[in-house]
Amino acid sequence: MKTKAKDITPKPDWLRIKLTTGGNYAEIKDMMRSKTLHTVCEEARCPNIYECWANRTATFMILGDICTRACRFCAVKTGLPTELDLQEPERVADAAEQMGLRHCVVTSVARDDLADGGSSIFAETVKAVRGRMPLCSVEVLIPDFLGNEASLQTVMDVKPDILNHNIETVERLSDRVRAKAKYSRSLELLKRAKVMQPDIPTKSSIMLGLGEEWHEILQTMDDLRAVDVDILTLGQYLQPTPNHLAVERYVHPDEFAKLKEEGLKRGFSHVESAPLVRSSYHAHEQVKSATEAITATL
Repeated sequence: MKTKAKDITPKPDWLRIKLTTGGNYAEIKDMMRSKTLHTVCEEARCPNIYECWANRTATFMILGDICTRACRFCAVKTGLPTELDLQEPERVADAAEQMGLRHCVVTSVARDDLADGGSSIFAETVKAVRGRMPLCSVEVLIPDFLGNEASLQTVMDVKPDILNHNIETVERLSDRVRAKAKYSRSLELLKRAKVMQPDIPTKSSIMLGLGEEWHEILQTMDDLRAVDVDILTLGQYLQPTPNHLAVERYVHPDEFAKLKEEGLKRGFSHVESAPLVRSSYHAHEQVKSATEAITATL
């Protein structure tokens, strides 16, 4: 589906990114290619890739680089995947060890072609990273597995340090923005995760600039808190190509700051809210605050 780009104001100054492709960036890129690994940093065209890679942090994307869904905001390739590499978890662990990570984020394309949605590979990757680096925390950013509870259980059984699943947008826009994913199903997944492992922090993310209203953002926050989500990230949607949804507006940093206040008032243990924030941005800083908050309530 092609979405006609509309005439909007050019990107404001607060979305300007300083490109710093130093030695660490080049080293990490070469390492990823040598191990035939994918990162969501590259595939989703994340604006923070230069900063994060320069600081030797990355979000690994497992289960190949072809997604079975065609979400209208995402730059990841869509099609029929042919790749299922059972050695991938060990290669991710090897790369994480070489990078000396303290916090490892693992995400994936949606693999609706697999009976378990790829949950077993998620679980093996968590175990592989921990086997190499016992002190490294591991965050998983999972798809909805089409609502398959057994797939979610497979991931929760290995006890990731953070379970992340993105709601992405407000309920009114969800069907337009996401492919196959459902707003209610995402909330149900986050609810089930908390029931399965109450002491594991859960996390979700909202993109702004797609036409949502202020009251809808607050309602989405309330919906996430109603299923005990601990960590919230909010960032500006940026159109990756002319074929994707157009940006309706650029949200000012002051509005992001106010939304952070609203999130904290609602009881999220940690809120990242700024134009260039993405789901895994500063992820390592969120583990401690969320875990301490959960421990205090148990």
